[in-house]
Amino acid sequence: MKILLPVDGSAVSLEAVRFAIRMAQAGLETSVVLANVQEAATLYELVVAHDPQVIEQVSAAAGAHTLEAAEALLKEAQISYECEVTSGDPAHSIIDILERFECDLVVMGASGTSTLRSALLGSVSNEVLHAAAVPVMIVKSGETAAQDLPE
Repeated sequence: MKILLPVDGSAVSLEAVRFAIRMAQAGLETSVVLANVQEAATLYELVVAHDPQVIEQVSAAAGAHTLEAAEALLKEAQISYECEVTSGDPAHSIIDILERFECDLVVMGASGTSTLRSALLGSVSNEVLHAAAVPVMIVKSGETAAQDLPE
């Protein structure tokens, strides 16, 4: 089973990685696609940088850096993985990655914001849950996520 793990560097996104690792250790034959979506450049950044390639390089480096903790967890668990860093709208980009890599499942963290705030602002996990053509598992934030963070 190919699992898409969107990682934003938060404790709960790393808890989603740990959850996928536990599924693999329980016997699920797994490969993983780690994904990070960087925000698109603002008009100010485009004007100041003068070169769109510079912005792309900085964005790619930031995304790769964000994935490092998740990569370390997967390496330690000896689970094969691929990485994808892109920029744009997070939910739409995650769905695009899901389809391009032909993943069977999405396991992602949710920040646990209130229902009202989520309804007003929308949430990435909620958008992915409704737009994905495959099952989406939402890992909620909790004390275990904060306790397992490397210091």
